[in-house]
Amino acid sequence: MSDNGQEAPKKQPSLAIVRQYVKDLSFESPNAPQSLDPDKGQPQVQLAVNIQARAGGEDFYEVELRIEAKGNHGEETAFVVELVYGGLFQLRDFPADTVEMVCMIECPRLLFPFARRVVADATRDGGYSPLLLDPIDFSALFRDHKNQIAAQQQPAGHA
Repeated sequence: MSDNGQEAPKKQPSLAIVRQYVKDLSFESPNAPQSLDPDKGQPQVQLAVNIQARAGGEDFYEVELRIEAKGNHGEETAFVVELVYGGLFQLRDFPADTVEMVCMIECPRLLFPFARRVVADATRDGGYSPLLLDPIDFSALFRDHKNQIAAQQQPAGHA
């Protein structure tokens, strides 16, 4: 309560992108120019996505969206793209028990369109059709990660 006997208004949580950047980018086409032959068709793509977040001072968090895409023609590697796309976020007035969820779901969701463009540009510049990544359900990734941790922490013999 405030000095005049009224309840102080609750502060609304706010999320701001302070900065976003390519932290690391690698593109390899080890079998070019043979892998660029249009008769081979589009490469089959395997995708891996990982998110890392760490505190960077009061109310500041660095979030990294890590994307690895590997294109193959059968057993032959056509291309490999590895991207670490980072963002510095300021989270104000979030309840402490929601900060991890915001960093692992909302922050990568905001970074994804920009990371998607970097991957598309890298594959296009490498001589392939632009790789346009489908939207990612970061909420499902977070849930899966939490379930995996819970399963690892469960004592042996308990199902």
